[in-house]
Amino acid sequence: MAEGGSTAPYAELLEWPRKDKRRFLHVVYRVGDLDRTIKFYTECFGMKLLRKRDVPEEKYSNAFLGFGPEESHFVVELTYNCGVDKYDIGTGFGHFAIATQDVYKMVEDIRAKGGNITREPGPVKGGSTVIAFVKDPDGYTFELIQRGPTPEPLCQVMLRVGDLERSIKFYEKALGMKVVKKTDRPEQKYTIAMMGYAPEEETTVLELTYNYGITEYTKGNAYAQVAISTDDVYKSGEAVNLVTQELGGKITRQPGPIPGINTKIVSFLDPDGWKTVLVDNEDFLRELK
Repeated sequence: MAEGGSTAPYAELLEWPRKDKRRFLHVVYRVGDLDRTIKFYTECFGMKLLRKRDVPEEKYSNAFLGFGPEESHFVVELTYNCGVDKYDIGTGFGHFAIATQDVYKMVEDIRAKGGNITREPGPVKGGSTVIAFVKDPDGYTFELIQRGPTPEPLCQVMLRVGDLERSIKFYEKALGMKVVKKTDRPEQKYTIAMMGYAPEEETTVLELTYNYGITEYTKGNAYAQVAISTDDVYKSGEAVNLVTQELGGKITRQPGPIPGINTKIVSFLDPDGWKTVLVDNEDFLRELK
């Protein structure tokens, strides 16, 4: 783990994201009523409230929820800004996804608790996988996917992009991800690429969606970012910087410690403006303790 700036050679920097120890840590987004969302996620989705923190001097609160401890699971980080009860989700954010062994039962449980079912359970068009869609109280869409036992039920973040091949190259080169599945649906005029660090049945993936002919989307102010772990934010930052020069995007926070908690991070935007934060592995674990 580096404590200062990195000056790694060019070839080593481009190789680093594939060698680095990375996993999805959490996804950050804003909600209008923290307690209402916690109640919905715990009662309807079966998530656990892992931790909650109030920062009155900054006028916001956070809650972390998921299906297992943060040390080993992908979780959601909900942000409530005092006095703000509504956000614009925009047209670019797609959905989150939860894997469950019985979509039909989960939908009935959610319906019984007053949840908004936007697509009834049934096989996906042109396939056999059973899915459903529901909306949470803030309007965020969750896809429910029927699959066998999985170590990571919170399994997808879907974002729309304007140039899929460019985005694939960006996430491969800047973040060391692999295309774990790619599907083209010409009859429905879209293509998706699942990007991640392991097969999609075993871990969380980023689902990048390209809708034919659409190159730009609105971001709104609701969805914020995904956080991913790294063993060296400085070397990672240099690698991202090289990739942004080739493919677009930009560093939004230079590598270094966050004042007050000293966790080292680097943050950046991809070519479509979606934000990622890389967080130092050791610092993240220390922060949890």
